[in-house]
Amino acid sequence: MEHHVHTHLFSNTWDLNHVVVWIMPVIAVWYTHGFRIVHRQMPSRYPVWRIVSLLAGVLVVFLAVASPLHAWGEMRLYLHMSQHMLLTMLAPPLLWCGQPVIPLLRALPPRLIKRLISPLLISTALRAIGRTITHPMVCWLALSSAIIVWHLPRCYELVLHSEFWHDVQHECFFVGALLFWWPVVDVWPSRSPWARWAMIPYLVSADLINTAQSAILSFSSQLLYPSYASVFHPAGFSPMADQALAGVVMWVPGSIAFLVPAIVLSMQIFDRPTTRVFKPMPSGAR
Repeated sequence: MEHHVHTHLFSNTWDLNHVVVWIMPVIAVWYTHGFRIVHRQMPSRYPVWRIVSLLAGVLVVFLAVASPLHAWGEMRLYLHMSQHMLLTMLAPPLLWCGQPVIPLLRALPPRLIKRLISPLLISTALRAIGRTITHPMVCWLALSSAIIVWHLPRCYELVLHSEFWHDVQHECFFVGALLFWWPVVDVWPSRSPWARWAMIPYLVSADLINTAQSAILSFSSQLLYPSYASVFHPAGFSPMADQALAGVVMWVPGSIAFLVPAIVLSMQIFDRPTTRVFKPMPSGAR
């Protein structure tokens, strides 16, 4: 593994050169400014927990990309998998629960919104593209295919030997996860063509994909990613143990992330329909 030779030299450093490290704080400040406006005007639609959720999501992305976890992931598969869990199972739903579209728009100068943003929002072509991209089936396939393809041995080995493909992998995971969680949270201004109850099999079926992949890691009789055999492992912690632990990291947090919302939605639909955590934005906001 080409850059493994020097990984230990950087394992305790923070990577502040990644473009995401600079974009996320900008989004946080931008959102905060807009949130202050909409919170004053629509406190029931934008309670304080929304800004807390979005800022927590920004922090999770920052830690996943910039913290030493990134360097450690090149030495331990289970740490690399932990990074992927942050980017796919935790950060995206936190970001979307902030319902960021209205605050981000309200933070812009009115003249800019009128001249540039409004024509885009009413564009028939762009709205059609948006409906296609955010269709639940497209969203489900985006994350599921990313999980399957990027864990194929040849693809994963490519990532371990190339920083470029490493970044591409993370971008696929993060973008795929943003799409996946969009219909679950029901982010404004989209209107899902599926009923809310359909999000339950949507989440459960995604969990089956994640569980199958994690089971392959945990119970495989051979080392799937040989590059991890070339790094130092402490006594009693072999590359196979590292691989099995990576499967557990993928399995348990992943199942929690998928199944807890499915259970909450089930309770909302069948038991307590008036109390909704993943509540669509009111029609007045649309």
